[in-house]
Amino acid sequence: MTSTQQRAELQRQIWQIANEVRGSVDGWDFKQYVLGTLFYRFISENFASYIEGGDESIKYAQLADDVITAEIKDDAIKTKGYFIYPSQLFANVAANANKNDNLNTDLAAVFSAIESSANGYPSETDIKGLFADFDTTSNRLGNTVTDKNTRLAAVLKGVAGLSLGNFEENKIDLFGDAYEFLISNYAANAGKSGGEFFTPQNVSKLIAQLAMHKQTTVNKIYDPAAGSGSLLLQAKKHFDAHIIEDGFFGQEINHTTYNLARMNMFLHNINYDKFNIALGNTLLDPHFGDDKPFDAIVSNPPYSVNWIGSDDPTLISDERFAPAGVLAPKSKADFAFVLHALSYLSSKGRAAIVCFPGIFYRGGAEQKIRQYLVDNNYVETVIALAPNLFFGTSIAVNILVLSKHKTDSLTQFIDAGGLFKKETNNNTLTDAHIAQIMEAFDSKNDVDHFAKSVEYDAIAAKDYNLSVSYYVEAKDTREVIDITKLNAELKTTVAKIDRLRAEIDAIVAEIEGD
Repeated sequence: MTSTQQRAELQRQIWQIANEVRGSVDGWDFKQYVLGTLFYRFISENFASYIEGGDESIKYAQLADDVITAEIKDDAIKTKGYFIYPSQLFANVAANANKNDNLNTDLAAVFSAIESSANGYPSETDIKGLFADFDTTSNRLGNTVTDKNTRLAAVLKGVAGLSLGNFEENKIDLFGDAYEFLISNYAANAGKSGGEFFTPQNVSKLIAQLAMHKQTTVNKIYDPAAGSGSLLLQAKKHFDAHIIEDGFFGQEINHTTYNLARMNMFLHNINYDKFNIALGNTLLDPHFGDDKPFDAIVSNPPYSVNWIGSDDPTLISDERFAPAGVLAPKSKADFAFVLHALSYLSSKGRAAIVCFPGIFYRGGAEQKIRQYLVDNNYVETVIALAPNLFFGTSIAVNILVLSKHKTDSLTQFIDAGGLFKKETNNNTLTDAHIAQIMEAFDSKNDVDHFAKSVEYDAIAAKDYNLSVSYYVEAKDTREVIDITKLNAELKTTVAKIDRLRAEIDAIVAEIEGD
């Protein structure tokens, strides 16, 4: 079986577990139990592997808790960020799950112990609350303790039965892939409520490549609307680890999604000291001001959400928004996220941001912000994507690429609206599509009906409209008709009709004459 087939089989098994076990519980509500269990298994095996250190004579899961010294525990927390006693390991809890009448309370105690093991250590904020959404007492699991335990045991057993191979050899990739597979499927089946925080992997890959393009190293990568962390992780997947020197940073406003993002970091083997995901409102309570600037910024912020805007008079003096001289409209915060990203961007880096198309042509404050961006030569490229690439929305979004190191005053426009592969429910970008976009982005060459670099004056003359369709002429797919040839054919056809009529008249006259 090839690696692709193995992954497909693993994904089939995971989705089967998720659907069979949840019963009448809504899939979106049930996601944290499957995702949380997968995460619990991962950190248990990751931790056991660390303690064993490749020594086959040591079986951490078989040790008694009381043989663990304070020194061992302290050293492990400083390195891994958390501690798990042998009795608390996933394998041991899952093995006895079916006959444990206190499973739900025991699990809650294990999760609490893992989180509290980091108290007082540098990893405390990275570990705290990781299992907050794994509520083992929730009525969503059943009305009675027995019902809850039955469902919890089924999830544990299902995840325990997944074939994830030898941890040291390949589990890290498989765990991460399995986790993202689950998130994407839950998002796809949850409509807008689930899809809004997840950027499909193919689009994430394009965004990461745009932000990291031709950078031999970046100090760190940042997502101001991190969601589940999928955009940040694409940078890790497609570039050598050493390129990102100081780690992964992100902020997320939704508590559940914030926990998903932190779990996702661990599941992709990013240690606690290499990521920093913060909880909070990026626009009103931004974190990481002391960590900026960032050499790479990737983001898919929420489209056209409300924010306080001009109702807070202090915001116009905020260093992120003040240079533009105007705030994003209260009903459309899109450009607030753009200006925030720009203010966090280094002089050598790029920001690649998914944007709602309306912000590129509407008037008022948005036009003034576009003028600020263009006048200061920050807009490198605007890319129009095909519709229906994202979960929860069918709109054709754009990617805005910002740069502070442009060497000319040209702005590039790419119409990638025709690049997509039709799948069951959504369109998708293939690797070939991504390569085609990146080739145009890299060369900045004009390509008929696809890419065009436009002078500053031409954009200013169009009231700073940045819609791709204004600058890239759409290919005329209408059939070309040769009028002269068509006219000749019509004459021939008319002549034939006249001849047939004459013949018919003659036949009718002959019949009437009889």
